Amino acid sequence: MASKPGILTDWPWTCLGNFKVPSSSLFSIYLHNSLKSKSCVCACFVNSILKRYNYVLWMKYLVLAPWAIQETYSFIVSDESERDLSHFLIFPFLLLRMLHNQIWISLSRYYTAKGTNRIVDRTIEFEQVDRERTWDDQIIFNGILFYLGGKYIKGGDHLPLWRTDGIILTALLHAGPVEFLYYWLHRALHHHFLYSRYHSHHHSSVATEPITSVIHPFAEHIAYFALFAIPLVTSLLTGTASIISFAGYIIYIDFMNNMGHCNFELIPKWLLSIFPPLKYLMYTPSFHSLHHTQFRTNYSLFMPFYDFIYGTTDKSSDSLYESSLDRKEDKADVVHLTHLTTPESIYYMRLGFASLASKPHSSTWYLWLIWPVTLWSTMVTRIYGRTFTVERNVFKHLKLQTWAIPKYKIQYYMKSQRESINSLIEDAILAADEKGIKVLSLGLLNQEEELNGIGELFVRRHPKLKVKLVDGSSLAVAVVLNSIPKGTTQVVFRGNLSKVAYSIALALCQREIQVNVIREDEYNKLKARLSTEAVKNLVLSKSNAPKIWIVGDGLSKVEQLRASKGTVFIPFSQFPPKKWRKDCFYNNIPAMLAPKHLQNVDSCENWLPRRVMSVWRIAGILHALEDWNVHECGKMMFDVDKIWQASLVHGFSPIMMSTSTDSKPY
Repeated sequence: MASKPGILTDWPWTCLGNFKVPSSSLFSIYLHNSLKSKSCVCACFVNSILKRYNYVLWMKYLVLAPWAIQETYSFIVSDESERDLSHFLIFPFLLLRMLHNQIWISLSRYYTAKGTNRIVDRTIEFEQVDRERTWDDQIIFNGILFYLGGKYIKGGDHLPLWRTDGIILTALLHAGPVEFLYYWLHRALHHHFLYSRYHSHHHSSVATEPITSVIHPFAEHIAYFALFAIPLVTSLLTGTASIISFAGYIIYIDFMNNMGHCNFELIPKWLLSIFPPLKYLMYTPSFHSLHHTQFRTNYSLFMPFYDFIYGTTDKSSDSLYESSLDRKEDKADVVHLTHLTTPESIYYMRLGFASLASKPHSSTWYLWLIWPVTLWSTMVTRIYGRTFTVERNVFKHLKLQTWAIPKYKIQYYMKSQRESINSLIEDAILAADEKGIKVLSLGLLNQEEELNGIGELFVRRHPKLKVKLVDGSSLAVAVVLNSIPKGTTQVVFRGNLSKVAYSIALALCQREIQVNVIREDEYNKLKARLSTEAVKNLVLSKSNAPKIWIVGDGLSKVEQLRASKGTVFIPFSQFPPKKWRKDCFYNNIPAMLAPKHLQNVDSCENWLPRRVMSVWRIAGILHALEDWNVHECGKMMFDVDKIWQASLVHGFSPIMMSTSTDSKPY
């Protein structure tokens, strides 16, 4: 939002917000009736969709529905001679633009996470992500204007596929009037009156992402579209318009906008050297980034020659371009090694959908609509076959990175995949060692005992490793123990046993807290591992009376239903239990709230809330901060009290319960 928002700041559909749409709502009736005259099939289709909606709808997308459905139906039922391909393609073209933008977002986040050719080092936080989540508004706005223009502007229908004269006319009009008028409009927007009311909203982002390019108040978009419409409307009125000239021009605008705000330099030196005038005809990402850091230079749209003509070119444009191209990949101090969970989880990663990544992972119905893309991404991760960088953070003087193994949760339980997964993990460890990384924390299932002995396999294979492997078990134990309310005398213990589980059970028994184990096989395993003194507080019991349950993977729905009302479930596992009880409380998995000096945090870690980190990530940071220089994997367990105190000293804090009696199953 601008510092002093002016008129027409909000989009027309902002007031619609997000809400559930019952089939009897006025909007449903309007949408049904608006299509009824066109087609009974269309009306029935929309009505059936609306009847099924028990989910939150983004109302702004439905603004286009009457036009999109009408044009699609008309194209299908009309005779071949009457079909209007140009109108039919508007909606698919809008989807193509969204896909194009998303590809740029993913590429930008990948390269800026690695550090290769990164231009601006400023961090991106949740505030910027929230501000830029409406990047698709301008595509919807354009779609409405395309449909209206095609209907009411002379020559706006039945466009031919190609006309050379129209393409040339469009290019000339862009290079002349559009670029010239935009330059002076942009300079006017930097006058304090307009800047404070409109353009400051765009400049709130100093470290830009591709979608920053279209984050403007509604009034600015009206002005921009009026400019970009000059070549389009002129070609319509002169009868030279074509589908290719329209689509090509809009894609060109999207491409240049995204490139100029991607925050990594990608224009090679050889391209400018073989054709030097290109410097004046096409800007580079570093050229436009200076406009966001200096504010009073480099005003041009896509062609910098107006900046050169009017003397507003930043003097450091060339040097920043050179230094950005020469910039190498960042050297991290700590790496967190994670993996994908479900096929849809790729959308929740930082490289996926920014709006989804900025929220805790939850079921999202509309992802089923893009299952072909999900299937394609699954195949890509299978073919790609190597670890990739997904995120970078800064903690005090430490540089942090997150690497992902291109494997899914289900594959970790398949014996046929174990060798492949261990090979990927081992390659990542050796790469980290070669790069001089201090600590590599093993997250999620990369430290499974049956898979690699909780990382011990790699330490045995490579005894001279300089990078230290940390599984975070000690901090997980510490967080669980400190989550148990003071005065607790007994707990129920249930879940697949692990290194963390054994340590928690031992600590509880040593504290004279009775541990009620409800499964005999788990009781026998725990009994065999505990000391004679500690085992006195271990009890095989079917009692569900205790209100504190310490749980791990394997907790069933039936077992949860046996718990007393008001029971608090405290997980020790890396995956949260399904929440079947509305009258009970569920803690998060072992995690802590990160301090403010953890920077560049713009995505959530799986199902955890914003700025909450799992102990498996935090442990690696603490080991590097304290220079402990020891492995914590396999059977090795770090001092629980020591790592707990270190976490508090460095600003991490315990978190409250994540959900209460209104929680629902995942």
